[in-house]
Amino acid sequence: MAERSLWTALHAQIHITLRSRRLLPQNQRLLVAVSGGQDSLCLIKLLLDLQPKWGWQLAIGHCDHRWRDDSAANAEAVHQLAQSWNLPFYCQTASQISTSEAEARHWRYEALATIAQSHSYTAVVTGHTASDRAETLLHNLMRGSGMDGLQALGWQRELVPGVSLVRPFLEVTRVETAAFCQHLHLCVWDDATNHDLKYARNRIRQELLPYLQTHFNPQVESALARTAELLQADVDYLETTATTLRQHAQHPTLPQVNRRLLQQAPLALQRRVMRQFLEQVLSHPANFAEIEKALLLITSPNRSRTDPFPGGEVAEVQGEWIWLCPP
Repeated sequence: MAERSLWTALHAQIHITLRSRRLLPQNQRLLVAVSGGQDSLCLIKLLLDLQPKWGWQLAIGHCDHRWRDDSAANAEAVHQLAQSWNLPFYCQTASQISTSEAEARHWRYEALATIAQSHSYTAVVTGHTASDRAETLLHNLMRGSGMDGLQALGWQRELVPGVSLVRPFLEVTRVETAAFCQHLHLCVWDDATNHDLKYARNRIRQELLPYLQTHFNPQVESALARTAELLQADVDYLETTATTLRQHAQHPTLPQVNRRLLQQAPLALQRRVMRQFLEQVLSHPANFAEIEKALLLITSPNRSRTDPFPGGEVAEVQGEWIWLCPP
């Protein structure tokens, strides 16, 4: 346990969160994603202080996107930090510079998963906060996402087989991580891209959320994070129920689903079953328009069909079945 003089309320909060939510069981090998920013520095320091209590084997993983001129120096600073705490350090450098936030995020998770699998870490731990959760909800809301998108930042999920992605900071705000770093004199690396307003998330962080805090609710970040938490429970229930229904309705060997069974289900479950069904047989994640056009077949006349999906497949009604015909 950390020295009593350095034990803070945040130490106690995270210790209780980990125990109550069973996020990081004792004696696991944990790869902690550390960018050098305040959230990830706060995370690794807290886990390091809690390590004697939990028996974890900790390591630091860093991803260099090569977006900035100082990215190599940033990576070296995190390396020096790992050495000062006697922690294993792994760094992945992007071979190509990502052109979007989504592409960079995909590469980052892929890189961390590769490190974790290669070195037998059972979890990748990130410093996503309640502030990130609020920003994600707003970002996805403005893109027209449903419940799944609004609660996209959950406490944990499978990253790749055998490796979990865990976010223990979802009840901690960015203000709290900044105060923690200042209190313990942790040297935070300032990422200039976090101030670039060409990125939508930065505009949400620097312009939209401060406006909402000033004119609507000073605690808007916590309120939005709480909304995401409530939505997550609903999404988990609906997705589990839809999976059970799809397993009953889907043909065991052929790419078809029984529409008579789906007709008896609520629309919310019909949509989820159809998304799951399409994503099993299409070569890409099904979008809203594709799900809706397939959904119409549940009550359409026999031999009704959709226009082709991007891969050339066509969904068609054949009696009681909705059949996904190959191109």
